[in-house]
Amino acid sequence: MPSRNEILEEITKAKGGAQDIIRRKYLTELSNYTKRDTIIISSAFSSRKIQNLPNFLISITNEDIQGIMSALHGLKNNKLDIILHSPGGSLEAVEQIVNYLRNKYEYIRVIIPQNAMSAATMLACAADVIIMGKHSAIGPIDPQITFPTATGHFTAPSQSILDEFELAKQEIKNDPATAPIWVRRLDKYPIGFLKICENTIELSREVVGRWLKTWMFKNDSDKEKKAEQIANWLSDTNLHKTHSRPIDIKMAKAQGLIVEALEDDGELQDKVLSVFHAAMVTHLVSNCVKFIENQNGEGAFLNIEIKISPPK
Repeated sequence: MPSRNEILEEITKAKGGAQDIIRRKYLTELSNYTKRDTIIISSAFSSRKIQNLPNFLISITNEDIQGIMSALHGLKNNKLDIILHSPGGSLEAVEQIVNYLRNKYEYIRVIIPQNAMSAATMLACAADVIIMGKHSAIGPIDPQITFPTATGHFTAPSQSILDEFELAKQEIKNDPATAPIWVRRLDKYPIGFLKICENTIELSREVVGRWLKTWMFKNDSDKEKKAEQIANWLSDTNLHKTHSRPIDIKMAKAQGLIVEALEDDGELQDKVLSVFHAAMVTHLVSNCVKFIENQNGEGAFLNIEIKISPPK
């Protein structure tokens, strides 16, 4: 297996858009090995060059369903491998993507070569099995809410907002003199905001629990209980503390998710990591911040004009 630096050197020496040719070569080799339809959903969210870009450019959005449809057009297998590297995004977009994928494929594996966080973790929970390496991570699915403030937009966990209101009620009950302070503090939230937070939390738990029960645990006699426990665990903000808290393969397995180790199949590991390294180099040497692509090189690419420092 070539290392990331070796793939970077291979692409740099070839020049002239070679990242696409080399990445597709490795993706085709992976699909030929597994005998499955194969797509990669890759975001440059871990790259230093996107630090000042709006979050929606690197996240899963409603437009991604079109990219996935393009990538899967004409593919005939009933099994799909998804190589997923994403910070997450829209819950509603992921729900639409899952509905489409599960109507098209009987069996889906989600392969996580590094990170699939938040809504990307939700997507992984709609698979029959997840494949992770020792270094891979999924994350909590506690929904985040973005709202306008006097100093700009602010994003916070829905549960944290609900907890803040509960704290306000308790403190005002114990000491009514604190009411004016809490009124000023909570006045930043729009009308109906609490209900939005409650509904979003409920929806995230509901869909993840339903997906786990329907696919990952479909043959398990205890599927209802397992699905509910895992959905509650993944969405527990107070347990995980931060939205980006990494959950490794040992922790995921311990909670009952069906996860296979990437290292169990050395050849699969080599081919998956070659695709992943080529994808990361693609983000590094080009203006592509997100792409969805199949083993035939078809899909969708989001390119943004960014000033990129040449790799050292």
